[in-house]
Amino acid sequence: MNELPQQLVNGLLLGAMYGLVAIGYTMVYGIVQLINFAHGEIFMTGAFGALTVWLWLPGGTTLWIALPLMIAGAVGVAVAVAVGAERFAYRPLRGAPRLAPLITAIGLSLALQQAVWAWYPEAKSARTFPQIPGGPFETGGVTIQTGDVFLVVAAPLSMAVLGYFVLKTRTGRGMQATAQDPDTAELMGVDTDRIIVIAFALGAAFAAVGAVAYGLKYGEINFRMGFILGFKAFTAAVLGGIGNIYGAMIGGVVLGVAETLATAYIADIPGMDEFGSQSWADVWAFVLLILVLLFRPQGLLGERVADRA
Repeated sequence: MNELPQQLVNGLLLGAMYGLVAIGYTMVYGIVQLINFAHGEIFMTGAFGALTVWLWLPGGTTLWIALPLMIAGAVGVAVAVAVGAERFAYRPLRGAPRLAPLITAIGLSLALQQAVWAWYPEAKSARTFPQIPGGPFETGGVTIQTGDVFLVVAAPLSMAVLGYFVLKTRTGRGMQATAQDPDTAELMGVDTDRIIVIAFALGAAFAAVGAVAYGLKYGEINFRMGFILGFKAFTAAVLGGIGNIYGAMIGGVVLGVAETLATAYIADIPGMDEFGSQSWADVWAFVLLILVLLFRPQGLLGERVADRA
């Protein structure tokens, strides 16, 4: 097996998961210019929503039957948390200085972590997530792990649905108008409050799909899983051009490939192998973020959101 193609495929799959979560950051920022740092914890609540459905199902239920119900549970929980956060935490601060909602997001992030820990006391350690039977599967000289099969299908399908929704539906055009100029959009009859809620809900739904993919890929979840992954997804959104939904997925893929290649080959750098290549995996995301902010702060696709008074 050729190692480089395998690492590239691994990076693409990892990046697709980052991209699914990054869409939530970029959609919310593009419309209300809010960086929702609690989005990683919304991702986490989606994973535990899926696990709850799995635990409630009768014993002996196969994963192929349970998976649609688990996805529905993950999406339902994540959307409920995101819409609640928008209504009760962010909307009252919409006219406040930008630092206020940012601090609120950080506080909400910690609150959600503790809430899940209280609901699942055993979540302090990793909880086992059900796995897809069979596999791994080999095609074209590369191996796709069983846990990645869901991601192979879900990521492109999710992007196709999102693209159709934004470009072809009335609500999607309302989202574009609100992102460009919310005051004018409201004068033209667009219900901007409803559009903002939909943006939060859609971002949460994509994060929930990413959460199910995470559980199937790694086989376990815990109440802190959204913290680092949320920051990586934010990095992907900035890398692709925050405010651009397609840029979020592209940024996620670039980040995933960069992280995977760096992790795979970092031991070849003199003096680095003693630390272990995996210990550096989280570092490269933030190195890449710093480089993007220094040399191309508008991101790869150059999306700029107009400043608002």
